[in-house]
Amino acid sequence: HIFVRITQDMPKVDLIRDLLFRDLNKKYTQEEFELLCFEFGIELDDVTSEREMMKKETGEERKDVSDEVIYKIEVPANRYDLLCLEGLSTALNVFISKDGSARTPVYHTVPAASPQRLIIQDSTAKVRGVCVAAVLRNLEFTQERYKSFIDLQDKLHQNIGRKRSLVSIGTHDLDTVKGPFTYSAEAPDKIKFVALGLSQEFTAGDLMTHLHDTNSHLKKYLPLIRDEPLYPVIRDANGIVLSLPPIINGEHSKITLNTKNVLIEVTATDHTKAHIVLNTMVAMFSKYCADQWSVEPVEVQQADGKVAVTPNVEPTNQTAKVSYINSAIGLSLSGDEITKLLRRMSLASTLSADGQEVQVQVPITRSDILHACDIMEDVAIAYGFNNLVPSIPNTNTQGRQQPLNKISDMLRAEVAMSGYSEVLSFALCSHDDNFKSLKRPDDGKTAVLISNPKTAEFQCGRVNLLSGVLKSIAANKAIPLPIKVFEVGDVFGLDPNADVGASNKRHLCALYCNSTGSGFEVIHGLLDRLMLLLRIPKLPAGDMGYHIKPSSDPAFFPGRSADIYVDGRKIGVLGVVHPDVLKMQDIPYPCSALEIELTTGLARSV
Repeated sequence: HIFVRITQDMPKVDLIRDLLFRDLNKKYTQEEFELLCFEFGIELDDVTSEREMMKKETGEERKDVSDEVIYKIEVPANRYDLLCLEGLSTALNVFISKDGSARTPVYHTVPAASPQRLIIQDSTAKVRGVCVAAVLRNLEFTQERYKSFIDLQDKLHQNIGRKRSLVSIGTHDLDTVKGPFTYSAEAPDKIKFVALGLSQEFTAGDLMTHLHDTNSHLKKYLPLIRDEPLYPVIRDANGIVLSLPPIINGEHSKITLNTKNVLIEVTATDHTKAHIVLNTMVAMFSKYCADQWSVEPVEVQQADGKVAVTPNVEPTNQTAKVSYINSAIGLSLSGDEITKLLRRMSLASTLSADGQEVQVQVPITRSDILHACDIMEDVAIAYGFNNLVPSIPNTNTQGRQQPLNKISDMLRAEVAMSGYSEVLSFALCSHDDNFKSLKRPDDGKTAVLISNPKTAEFQCGRVNLLSGVLKSIAANKAIPLPIKVFEVGDVFGLDPNADVGASNKRHLCALYCNSTGSGFEVIHGLLDRLMLLLRIPKLPAGDMGYHIKPSSDPAFFPGRSADIYVDGRKIGVLGVVHPDVLKMQDIPYPCSALEIELTTGLARSV
């Protein structure tokens, strides 16, 4: 199985310009700020206001809506620390200081005399078995800080949390609840509480129905647990429900502007994402604690009885060779210059004893630093891409088209000149398209299945082009006969020898359809033409050339199909399409088809 995700725009954070400039201790013109964003590796995507956004959505200009200037800033998808005003302003302040002299936060834990404890029960393993927590003490909220606190949670839910399917965050007024806390999974009718923003008490099952009917924001998250026999729930020592992750918190422990002590709990499907999200939350808002950058850890008792303390705010260590950094960027920086540049990116670093390696202390805010190449990238950003001088590479190479693409383009042109029209079909298809509609069996070792198909039409990667070409014929029966179409494209199959367990193959498929006959001789002639162009002689079996043998492919009419061999290796099949296959596709005319695999080995003259 593979996981397919539709690529989306980079995350954007909406910041009130004046608040941002206040935290940067400087007022910029729009052009100056755009340049700063470019140098730091982010982008000022849009300048608007709440009033303008409301006018675009509703068409009405409302005077009661703020007209404060809002900067929409696009940030890298893996820079979770830049998703709020606190993180972005802190990072920019350090960057602006040139030498990193502006204070880089140093996060530290302040253990309590009687630490809070979160107990995870083994019943959660089947729903969402990971939970971590932390406490922020003596936090000072304002309206702007509170809004940023809520917005960051939503950004993390949508980004690393994949719309709460992987991670969800719960925040609670610690002074309204009592530890130890219990994270368990219970039957929906056993969970009864007043959900956030409501005044009526519901069982968890009834709450799902109520939210489905009344809350368009939370409605899209309900399928995450709605059909499960057990729902995850966090309770305090008195049995009060703090949250029903990943859906909603309880009204009892809601955060207000008067909240001073905040309990943050994160439930997730894996520990890595859980810790990244928890670290991001505490790093951003420990800024407003009386003891700045401090966090109170929580003891998390796992289902097996082991106790872990979260969060771990100690920096991790990464190394990169000075020679690697210079060769990748094309510079000749000294080790001291590199460490100075890294400080601009909030990365404390030192040189090894021999001066050949940079040792970097990666803070909890920089979960994107995983390898030496990430360190190299930050050095390049701090140095300035505009400051890099273009140079001609020392290596002398000659670029040319990939042989497989060259043979594909060549055959595409020749088939088109033979009177065939090219079609393009979807690379994803249904399971039936791959097998049942062609009367071919599924051995379970061929098709690449999609783990999260959105529709029945896109369940797996196509293993052939024939089904897509047949569907094209079925959708164009009204055009004049004969119909001659072809497609050149990739098919996908499981491959135990590939790094990802699957590989692509390039295929060519051609089909002839006419009311007066199947046109087998036309397709056979096309095959001979292709082999002639590829300078592959037609020779008897056993010789180095191409030949055909009777085929038993169920997609074709018995006795009217043949397997195609080149140099003793089967590369495809041709024949008269079976009437049952045509019937399933609702094609009323006989058809003949050819499908072969294109390899660089076929291109003897390419």
